[in-house]
Amino acid sequence: MGGETFLWLIRHAPVEGVAGTIHAADAPADLGARAQLEALRQRLPRDAASYASPSRRTVETARALGLEPLQLDEFSEQDFGDWTGRRHDELAATGGEAYARFWSDLARGRPPGGESFEEQVARVRLGLSKIGTGAATLVVHSGTIRAALCIALDLTPQAALRFMIDPLSLTRIDRLATGWRVVSVNQRTI
Repeated sequence: MGGETFLWLIRHAPVEGVAGTIHAADAPADLGARAQLEALRQRLPRDAASYASPSRRTVETARALGLEPLQLDEFSEQDFGDWTGRRHDELAATGGEAYARFWSDLARGRPPGGESFEEQVARVRLGLSKIGTGAATLVVHSGTIRAALCIALDLTPQAALRFMIDPLSLTRIDRLATGWRVVSVNQRTI
């Protein structure tokens, strides 16, 4: 693919729901941080292509930022399978060997009926290949941003999991003719 692509990756707003839960795709966003949303909106390029995961919280966040994104499944959060909708403390108490094994190898561990972070990285790579040249905003999940950083920096998936990606933070990466450039990671707007 010729030309350059400039990506503004935004993590969705906090999830409206019980903390410590592995939220399903239909979990709503808490859009109460109006000043933070406005400050973030001011930092985004005008007339950029816009993408989001199809999760409710990403689409709601994108619309709160004045975007109408194309929804791509490739940008979905890691699939936690049978653990979706459950709390981490409950899984720690009742998840048995599968839960312990998952946490011992986060990059390759796969929840029952779900996918590994390595598999998410491959999926995100495919999604990024669908974005043409020019500026683009992506309202996505922390795992999706970590996967994009894994690709841009040519990291192992295990190393990419070390990045902290806060709600409503901005990460900037560029796909150039000569490779990737990381401009910033996890920037807070206020």
